[in-house]
Amino acid sequence: MINYNPKDWITFIFHFDKADTFRKLWPLMISVAIFSGAIAYLELNYLKLSESSYVKNIGMMHSLLGFVISMLLVFRTNTSYDRWWEGRRLLGALTNISRNFAIKIKALRMSKEDNEFFDYAIPKYAFALKEHLREKQYFGKNSLLIEVDAGKHIPNQVATSISSRIFDLQAAGKISQEQLIILNADVHQFTDICGGCERIKRTPIPYSYSAFIKKFLFIYVITLPFGWVFSLGYFVIPIVPFILYVLASLELIAEEIEDPFGLDANDLPVDEICNNIEKHVGEILN
Repeated sequence: MINYNPKDWITFIFHFDKADTFRKLWPLMISVAIFSGAIAYLELNYLKLSESSYVKNIGMMHSLLGFVISMLLVFRTNTSYDRWWEGRRLLGALTNISRNFAIKIKALRMSKEDNEFFDYAIPKYAFALKEHLREKQYFGKNSLLIEVDAGKHIPNQVATSISSRIFDLQAAGKISQEQLIILNADVHQFTDICGGCERIKRTPIPYSYSAFIKKFLFIYVITLPFGWVFSLGYFVIPIVPFILYVLASLELIAEEIEDPFGLDANDLPVDEICNNIEKHVGEILN
């Protein structure tokens, strides 16, 4: 995730970082500019279609469709941002639950061995969830406190180990039945957060909806020179690529943030959140 100063306008306007959509779109913008120039040249020098009032009014179609495509892109962007923000809420809840769980373990004044287990296991769940959402295999730090099978759902294995340890403590008489219920509720919240993150990860925007927007956007931009060359002339060469940049950028941004757990520049700071969980749990239990 990019850290920035929202009040620094100069940096926003004149600086192009790796997340800027201009870097991705400039080859397509140049192609559209060349295409627009060719249409303008043919019309102004050979075709002379502007003499027909019916053809000249074709630009009215773009005025009507422009409103439609704007509404579609707004809905698309809002939907993707809702997914991004829900992911941030879930990771924030994971941070709070990890801290609260560690505080409860500390208050029980367990043995050094038990504290070391939870000091390792609680952050391990966060790191395992991060790698699970990125479709990688996480083996954790060099420790035998929790052994996992890389071929299975690793966050579930970590949560199972934590829950089993809690039940073992209750069976050994180190915690009461009431304390077992309270601690086990936190473990359930871990798996609830995992399920919420998986829902975002595994449920993308419906294919038909995403494909329609891209096709609609392409047809809209590629027909702009035909409708505007009569009134703008060669000015369609810079104007049409600029319109492409604005509309396509909204779609690219929506695509990037709809899966907020990856490594893109605008994704959530998952690594930083996991490192903070490890740091804060260690401070509490040590």
